[in-house]
Amino acid sequence: MDHGALVNLEPLARMALLGGLIALGPLVWVWARTRSGDGRNRLRALTLLTLFLTFDLVLFGAFTRLTDSGLGCPDWPGCYGSASPLGARDEIQAAQSALPTGPVTHGKAWVEMVHRYLATAVGVLITVMTLLSWQQWRRDTRDRAEPAARISPWWATATLLWVCVQGAFGAFTVTLKLYPAIVTAHLLGGLALLALLAAQAWRPTTRERVVEVGVALRRGVFVVSLLALLQIALGAWVSTNYAVLACSDFPTCQGHWWPAMDFEHGFSILRPLGVGKDGDWLPFAALTAIHMTHRLGALLLLTGLTWLVWRLAREPALRRFAAGLVGVAAWQVVTGVSNAVLDWPLLAAVAHTGGAAALVLLLTALVLRTASADGVASPSRAAAPLAAQRAS
Repeated sequence: MDHGALVNLEPLARMALLGGLIALGPLVWVWARTRSGDGRNRLRALTLLTLFLTFDLVLFGAFTRLTDSGLGCPDWPGCYGSASPLGARDEIQAAQSALPTGPVTHGKAWVEMVHRYLATAVGVLITVMTLLSWQQWRRDTRDRAEPAARISPWWATATLLWVCVQGAFGAFTVTLKLYPAIVTAHLLGGLALLALLAAQAWRPTTRERVVEVGVALRRGVFVVSLLALLQIALGAWVSTNYAVLACSDFPTCQGHWWPAMDFEHGFSILRPLGVGKDGDWLPFAALTAIHMTHRLGALLLLTGLTWLVWRLAREPALRRFAAGLVGVAAWQVVTGVSNAVLDWPLLAAVAHTGGAAALVLLLTALVLRTASADGVASPSRAAAPLAAQRAS
């Protein structure tokens, strides 16, 4: 296929129709569940359902990548110019016959297209969510609702814009032939989309639901969140460069605590898949450097999580977050080690991505639920000066 045929917009309308039909099921379910409620409840139900489906989409995206189905259809947005692999049977068969273990097979084409259908459906749901947010904002403005209880339409609007950016990353993933930096950005973008949806679904609507914490703990939450983001980016870089199998033993790598590593080639960002910074094949030592950096990042993140769990356990209202972080950390350690010593099993690899997504959601919820004691006045603190004034 020549470069000019990598993008063929002819099936775009049919793809959008298919995505709309898939999204119709969740929309009907939300409307049926909230028909006796107000617009605010309907919007929250739709946001929660979209968050759940986006989490599933992130997992299916990992499945698509890990089964080497990312180029199952080597053009975008359709498959050889068709809206489904059914219309591209002859082209897929020819490619599969020429290279039976290659990137294009009937099975891989279906995996890739199902991922695109689901992504389109999530885009439709976010579009409806944005429209409902603006509608609710107008209603809140008209009814002069309390500012803290008003729905901000800008969160949903930003989410809609971001899902369009994600679509662009998806297109570049195909047209640039799994360029590692683009594939990594696509995964990180999916997790950012989860965080945006979580911010809307779990945003506290009253001050009573916000837990005041010390400045040190509040800053610690942000530092650990930053470490988690860095570690997830490193994990994506490991996956997109297929560096998992560079170390098949644990805790050592290739029988050494510090094997031969090539950081210069391994962390050269602007390069095609399998190619080093000098244009030659990527050295194996570069894959080792990528893998080992991810392991070292895991140690740093686990240290930060241990401190954060210890601090959260001292706050009765936040102990469930401490338990959740312990569970996710254990999940990530088990699945991460399994990827190395069990020859990168598909189930463990997808589960590892799911653990990263769960960590993003937990930390997002923790950021939303906490506030510095100097930044938010609790109802009891606000009432104390008033009571003293009345007593005098």
